[in-house]
Amino acid sequence: MKILITGGAGFIGSHLAEKLLDLGHEVFAIDNLWTGKLDNIKAIQNHERFHLVVDTILNESVMNELIFKVDHVYHLAAAVGVRNIMDHPVETLETNVKGTEVVLRLANRFKKKVFIASTSEIYGRHLDHTLAEDDNRVMGSVKKRRWAYACSKTLDEFLALAYHDEKKLPVVIGRLFNTVGPRQTGQYGMVLPNFVQSALLGKPITVYGDGTQSRSFTHVHDVIGAMIRLMDEPKAVGDVFNIGNDREVSINELAEKVKEMTGSSSEIEHIPYEKAYGPGFEDMERRCPNIDKIRNLIGFEPKYNLESIIQSVIDYFKS
Repeated sequence: MKILITGGAGFIGSHLAEKLLDLGHEVFAIDNLWTGKLDNIKAIQNHERFHLVVDTILNESVMNELIFKVDHVYHLAAAVGVRNIMDHPVETLETNVKGTEVVLRLANRFKKKVFIASTSEIYGRHLDHTLAEDDNRVMGSVKKRRWAYACSKTLDEFLALAYHDEKKLPVVIGRLFNTVGPRQTGQYGMVLPNFVQSALLGKPITVYGDGTQSRSFTHVHDVIGAMIRLMDEPKAVGDVFNIGNDREVSINELAEKVKEMTGSSSEIEHIPYEKAYGPGFEDMERRCPNIDKIRNLIGFEPKYNLESIIQSVIDYFKS
């Protein structure tokens, strides 16, 4: 099978490309190298079944040619990271909204199956329970730039489901919950690589806010395995699935665990959100998935626990 990955030189995209090559597929990747890196694909860049195009997904003539020649599309290209979103709001909205519109319109032209990578951010400010696919969203004010990413990815989901309902385009949507692992950079505000790098260098481990906010972390290998299995499952078409780990941890606990596992003498320091991101910044206090739906459909169970996830990141930065 011929498969296109948008954002194919990114953190998740590069792991997905490797796995698909291992499965015998021919992989085409497009990446503008804004957050993706050639270093991520150095192990496969000369593979006879791997083809990289350095360009933007907004280039419709290039995307038309790529989508025409493939069987499946994994759409991962997006502006990512809280820091990126706060610093580049226009690029965030244009890439996430216009880019997805291009992918879906051209995929519909040739009726190619599409996986849309969405995000747990679309749930917004839920506090009371683990997050299930049919839950309502709780968003902050449009004047809070923090919510631009969540709203752009929500529009992507609406558009994908509209293409499926109206034009019968085969689409599958996966909402990713804090995917982590080797190759993820802390450059754009990703918490675990930032903690690990600081701990290994003996620098202060910086926690934003009071650290009581909680997250659930999923290893990238668990995530890409779920993506592939969902794309292979006919019953997944036209539906939305959480892809995550249902073990929850506070950011304070995560910082302590990283410090312990690295044997670091680093201090853990707390910095107000306002100092990190500017006045009026709002965060999600809790983000933990209910994974019953994906578990019941494809038997998904995360293989990596928190300790093995952290260890994989430690090993990556040490190497």
